[in-house]
Order: sequence, then structure tokens, then C-alpha cells
Amino acid sequence: MTYTEPQIWAVIAILGVGTYLIRFSFLGLIGDRPLPPWLLRHLRYTSVAILPGLVAPLVIWPAATDGVPDVPRLAAALVTIGLGFWTKGVVRSMLGGALTLYVFQALMA
Repeated sequence: MTYTEPQIWAVIAILGVGTYLIRFSFLGLIGDRPLPPWLLRHLRYTSVAILPGLVAPLVIWPAATDGVPDVPRLAAALVTIGLGFWTKGVVRSMLGGALTLYVFQALMA
């Protein structure tokens, strides 16, 4: 199905307004009020819940290898998980995983 240029721009505008309203509902309406402790406790785990969901498909079905898992990505994922458990540091584990990925890719090339 093909869309005309005005239809495409209308969809872009509607999605932009919708995204703005979703963010404004959180930041604009309750941004200056203190949040309850139970909500703050749950918000701490947002990145822990989202990051694996974003990264797992890139490790298991990488587009760079046409969906075939490969050693560098699996090794980087294991090093990242291991460093995360060992150091309890997100940045250190991500940097260690990235370094492992690049080293393994250089060695396998």
C-alpha cells in the first residue's frame, strides 16, 4: 500500500504530538512533585529491564551475520554479564563487553 506525501506527514505529526503528550504527562504534570517511595523503587529497575530486551536480539540473531550467532557477540555478552555480576558497575561491564567484542572481531578477521 502506498501513501501520499500529505498522509505520511500527517502520520509523522500525529506520532510526534502523541509522543510529546506521553512525555509531558509524566514530566510536565508531575515533574515538580515528589514521587512516592514505591514508585521510585520500581523506576530504579527500568534500565535493568529495558537494556537486556534491546541487546539480546542483537546477540542471538545479529543482523551483521544474517541471523547466525557468532563467537565475538556471544563472548562479549558473557563478559558483560560476568563483569556486571562481579563489579556491580554498569559502565565497566558495558566497556568490558565492547572491548571484548572488538578484540574478538579483530582476532577472527
